[in-house]
Amino acid sequence: MDRRTFMVQSSLGLAGLLTSTHQRFAEAASGATRFQLHYCLPSCMYGKLSLEEILPEIEQIGASCIDLWPKPHGDQREQADAMGWDTLRASLNERKATLGCLTRYDLGPFGLNDELKLAGKMKCPLIVTGGKGPVGLSGQDLKKAVGEFVEKLKPHLEQAAANEVTIAIENHGNNLIHTTDSLRWLAELAPNQHLGIALAPYHLETLGLDEQDLAALIRDIGSHLSMFYAWQHGKGCMTKLPKEEELLQMPGRGDLDFTPILAALKSIQYRGLTEIFMHPVPRGIPILPTAKEVTKEINLARTYLESRLNQIQ
Repeated sequence: MDRRTFMVQSSLGLAGLLTSTHQRFAEAASGATRFQLHYCLPSCMYGKLSLEEILPEIEQIGASCIDLWPKPHGDQREQADAMGWDTLRASLNERKATLGCLTRYDLGPFGLNDELKLAGKMKCPLIVTGGKGPVGLSGQDLKKAVGEFVEKLKPHLEQAAANEVTIAIENHGNNLIHTTDSLRWLAELAPNQHLGIALAPYHLETLGLDEQDLAALIRDIGSHLSMFYAWQHGKGCMTKLPKEEELLQMPGRGDLDFTPILAALKSIQYRGLTEIFMHPVPRGIPILPTAKEVTKEINLARTYLESRLNQIQ
């Protein structure tokens, strides 16, 4: 090879290397990375098993944090009080996990003062509760009621901000925040990011929504979405059913196709928490007899969700 040919080929190689490098920098700058769900372990899935049994399962289900539920759904919130919060923090630190959420339907949105202080102390970013107010409203009456709810909540949101916590309202049945309109108005009227939404497809399916409706709602809620429950209606959770029918609430077992829902989460670049979820009958028992069986079932659902995510990447 003569010197001229060598220099030309070397220049072409260098140009290709620079182009490749520039492409990688451009992709990194544009955030062109694979969309991922950020999993949180809901303690109530394990009934009233001990925190000592549950904490090792955080890593096993691909989660980075835990959501502590109180009675009657679980009792890990009460266990944490008995254990001591410094002890819990140390146990979580050992597992490179955090306290991601405190679920407090029992306290309601206007009874969270002490819980907000605790969440601030524990660096817990989220409290999930329900929305108190009249039910069965529609149209402008519903919008007015949601506005009044948000106004009443503002002092609590100031405390949430002081503790770096978001209060997320779930669309629970028989609740002011239950319908798609109420959720959209809550997102529209929220004064800041310290008021969020915890979205449960289960309850919206009872209103006739399908996966496409849910996807559209997620896009409308956008950055106000703070918690997503990977949970479908299946055959419900209000009466005792054979276990195989009860488990139809889990992603991948029932009829709900989560693909459009996940695509919507990706489109808003959802960064909140995701809990793979269901309710057993009666409340307060594990969804399956042992912690290992519960974890295996959660991972079965997680495999389904990840397979659907791979289809939309």
